Amino acid sequence: MTGRPRSRKRRDGSSPRRRVAGFVRDNGLGLAFFLAFLATLVGQAFAGRAEFNEQMAVDGFASVGFWNYVASSDFAVDVTENWQSEYLQFFLYITATIWLIQRGSPESKRPGTAGRETDEAQRVGRHAGADSPSWARARGWRQGVYARSLGLVMGAVFVLSWLAQSVTGTASYNEQRLRDLQAPVGWTQYIASADFWDRTLQNWQSELLAIASMALLSIYLRHRGSPESKPVGAPHSATGVEGG
Repeated sequence: MTGRPRSRKRRDGSSPRRRVAGFVRDNGLGLAFFLAFLATLVGQAFAGRAEFNEQMAVDGFASVGFWNYVASSDFAVDVTENWQSEYLQFFLYITATIWLIQRGSPESKRPGTAGRETDEAQRVGRHAGADSPSWARARGWRQGVYARSLGLVMGAVFVLSWLAQSVTGTASYNEQRLRDLQAPVGWTQYIASADFWDRTLQNWQSELLAIASMALLSIYLRHRGSPESKPVGAPHSATGVEGG
């Protein structure tokens, strides 16, 4: 006798649909921002191509297709200049908050706790627990690298993105110079040019302003339910206290 097909379940009794739902629930923040990132990247590609083709028409050149624009140095430099400034923001915030204190901000450690903290507080070496990452339990260079791994990766991505911006920026800058019947410049000349530093500094200043605004405004303002905000009833002087 043939019955209705049963939905496949794991030994823990969860169905594939529930596992997917659980994965989405547990990773909603990362998934939402990654999808938003892809959407804005695609939107930037369409808007950038339209602007690029408008400039090409003004200069008397033929327009380019979507994929040709996406593969162009003009698109690449616009993307990488944003990436490098964002990762600079994270790198500076991660490293600066080790030593710098902002009284009253949930983004800061409490006054008197500046510094790298003790091995016991950081749960490394002999103070590591059974569930600690293996490199936190290790000794020597592995523990040293892992203890700084977040800042190292953020700093490395910043440097690589900035390097990519300089290379693609040189190519984009030279394409415009050739259209204007001017001689191209070398990489070292470009990174000393006003165009390179204008692109760089306008992004840096916005990221630094955002860091300062978040650190200072969170002293006096609240957002109920956000872990980036103090509890609504917390005093303004409370430092390093986050919501939940």
